[in-house]
Amino acid sequence: MDVSKLPNHHPVPWNTTFEPLALPAMFARTVQARPDAPLLYFLGRTFTYGELFRDAQAFAHALKRRGIAPGDRVGLFLPNVPSYVVAYYGAMMAGAVVVNFSPLYSVEELEQQVADSGTRLLVTVDVPELYATAQKVLQGSALKTLVVSSLAQMLPFAKGLAMRVFARSKIARVDYGESVLRWDEFLEGGRKHGGKLPEIDPQALALLQYTGGTTGTPKGAMLTHANLSINAQQVAGLNPYGDPSHEVFMGALPFFHVFANTALLNHAVVTGAVIAMVPRFDAKQVLQTLEKHGATGFPGVPTMFQALLDHPDLEKTDVSSLRVCISGGAPLPAPLREKFEARTGVRLVEGYGLTESSGVISTNPYEGIRKPGTIGQVVMQTEVLLLDKEDPTVLAADGEPGELALHGPQIMQGYWNRPDAAKDVFVEHQGKTWLRTGDVATLDSDGFLEIVDRIKDMIAVGGFKVFPSQVEDVLLDHPAVKEALVIGRPDSYRGEAPVAYVTLNPDARATGEELRDWLNARVGKHERADEVVIRADLPKTMIGKLDRKALRAEVLG
Repeated sequence: MDVSKLPNHHPVPWNTTFEPLALPAMFARTVQARPDAPLLYFLGRTFTYGELFRDAQAFAHALKRRGIAPGDRVGLFLPNVPSYVVAYYGAMMAGAVVVNFSPLYSVEELEQQVADSGTRLLVTVDVPELYATAQKVLQGSALKTLVVSSLAQMLPFAKGLAMRVFARSKIARVDYGESVLRWDEFLEGGRKHGGKLPEIDPQALALLQYTGGTTGTPKGAMLTHANLSINAQQVAGLNPYGDPSHEVFMGALPFFHVFANTALLNHAVVTGAVIAMVPRFDAKQVLQTLEKHGATGFPGVPTMFQALLDHPDLEKTDVSSLRVCISGGAPLPAPLREKFEARTGVRLVEGYGLTESSGVISTNPYEGIRKPGTIGQVVMQTEVLLLDKEDPTVLAADGEPGELALHGPQIMQGYWNRPDAAKDVFVEHQGKTWLRTGDVATLDSDGFLEIVDRIKDMIAVGGFKVFPSQVEDVLLDHPAVKEALVIGRPDSYRGEAPVAYVTLNPDARATGEELRDWLNARVGKHERADEVVIRADLPKTMIGKLDRKALRAEVLG
């Protein structure tokens, strides 16, 4: 189906074209127009566009001085702190390739990805847990340099002083030397060094973003400056509210994640908006920050919105500034959306994206028509195909679900040093190269996509395909059920049998047997669960997404 000919409910036409920009040039344009405008609100301190741009330039010069050449990899092992923004754009100003690392990584995980990416210099912060992990990786790998920023220096003077005096245990004791450098001294050296920074080709590699991909172990998705800057412009084009420079985004998503990289950081920079940033998601702190700064938009994952609903401070928090909340990263349960909107009066819309697509592919419109349960309409200049679930070389039959495949200017170039893996996710159709997502979808006559399930998560029950998400949706309709995951357990007769794992709402009372009987009366015979297991919690990914893969590994081995 040609989505360009379908109804478009986004505020700009589907065929809108965007300029491929190098991210430093994108940043420079906004700085030139609004140098004194705020880019970050961080724990009581304001950082302007001009201030952060100058620091990024100093960081770039310091990298050159340290021997980092265009194409070299610079790693960021940071929570949401201002030094992330400086290092991210500064590394790209030097022509380097940024590699995002989760601050929750173990030594082994960080070491493996540092080695795979060939990261030469790593930026972290003097939080004890992060510094200890980074130092061990520095000692045990080919990593050459560690640059350590100071959390206290990023706070307002009084807060920073109080942290140094009264909270020394929250500051790592850093052993500075030839390979471990102070952030402020590193930047100062860059300011003194000066010189000319390279011109950056928009088609050059900008970011290695590690992902499990559509299948398999973590791989570095190769994203260019053009991929990222265009996706930021595509996201900006979804805004129906007028001057985007007046927007204040709630910055609770972790910047190391591709969703936040596009929907928060690059989106803000391309439009001149401001981010009210918190170091990590904490429901109480998010509510305080949201109210203090009058946040107008809040991109998040479903578990964040659930946590806000569960927090007692929600009732006394003024959220009237919020125009829209955008949920991504995981399916948005209908009961959660309904409860959130009823309690806050704020529209919560669902979107969809992949690391391999720079972050955002589709969303429900922020105003007007929407279709709950769908991931909305694709963003501008993005095309879709539905492929046969068994054979991706042919299209799905008309009206049948198929594997979602994507073509657009935000799609990655491949996987770092893994041409074999790239072959598995790209397919040729109609003279174009399409990214296979691994997600099974339907596309209606209005151009709204609905994800039915993931191919690898489908459960084979006696020759029938069972979509776990459809069974989970039924369970979530039960008033006692808060979260649900369904996996297939080996069965000697049927091949696999569905088993459900749930958590309950506070004060809810239900047994596994009661929930199993309630569920099985409402689903098809082949979808019936052998068992419903009640748990205190379910495994989640680093951004709070329910993790079916981890659950399967835990219970099945």
